[in-house]
Amino acid sequence: MPITTRLYRPEDRQAFIDLNRDWIEEYFELEDSDREQLEELETSILDKGGQIIVALLHDRVVGTGAILPPHCDPGDGRKWLEIVKMAARKDLRGQGIGRAVIDALIQQARAMDADAVWLETNADLTAAIRLYERSGFRHLGSDDLWPTPYARCNVQMVLELSSAAAAQAGA
Repeated sequence: MPITTRLYRPEDRQAFIDLNRDWIEEYFELEDSDREQLEELETSILDKGGQIIVALLHDRVVGTGAILPPHCDPGDGRKWLEIVKMAARKDLRGQGIGRAVIDALIQQARAMDADAVWLETNADLTAAIRLYERSGFRHLGSDDLWPTPYARCNVQMVLELSSAAAAQAGA
């Protein structure tokens, strides 16, 4: 299955909204932060210096993810980015869409000169957690957790992108 990725275009807007709304409502309830990022994605993601990646199969959007400056700055002098709104079409899950999106988001983070990438998820989303772990993300311990705008998020993970960032994180 030839899955490709590219940066978001305005014509991808409804697919971004629908794919994310579908998975969130399948497992949880839409929260205010979800509504803002979906309904106002231009101001809540793109205008904040973020990027949206879409995954395509036969020229149709089948997956999404976004990367942007984090909602919480840890104040450690490093350039952080946050991954949000990862989604794959329900009937195509397990086909490599998530892998294609996360790889493109990590590549985008490097292009944006990030030192580290942060994300949050829910422990019930075991396939997503495995994907993040295989992509090099590590779990944050309870002493390192960031404030979250989401009631559902109970897992936070970090990917160190540079050896200097990794050394600083271990210090």
